[in-house]
Amino acid sequence: MLLSILIFLLAGIAEIGGGYLIWMWLRDGRPGYLGFLGGIALVMYGVIATFQTFPSFGRVYAAYGGVFIVLSILWGWFIDKETPDMYDWIGAGLCIAGVAVMLWAPRH
Repeated sequence: MLLSILIFLLAGIAEIGGGYLIWMWLRDGRPGYLGFLGGIALVMYGVIATFQTFPSFGRVYAAYGGVFIVLSILWGWFIDKETPDMYDWIGAGLCIAGVAVMLWAPRH
């Protein structure tokens, strides 16, 4: 379980970080090499996610969506200085609960 969480976190950082670098390049007029590095980070996100041990691609990516939401809120808080409000945290908690149900619920 710890390895799964670590892989989700690494994939999330690669995806959000890559998207952020491309955002800075295209939206903020920053140098093109940031867009290139962002593209590499996004490719790495796709590679990192394949290391999950769960057998179903769809289930892994659906669960990752919940993790991505939480990481995006944290990224916005620490990098963009946008303080999450109570509803952000409630929504994030619901997402993580959904992730737990999808990945670790007993199945027949």
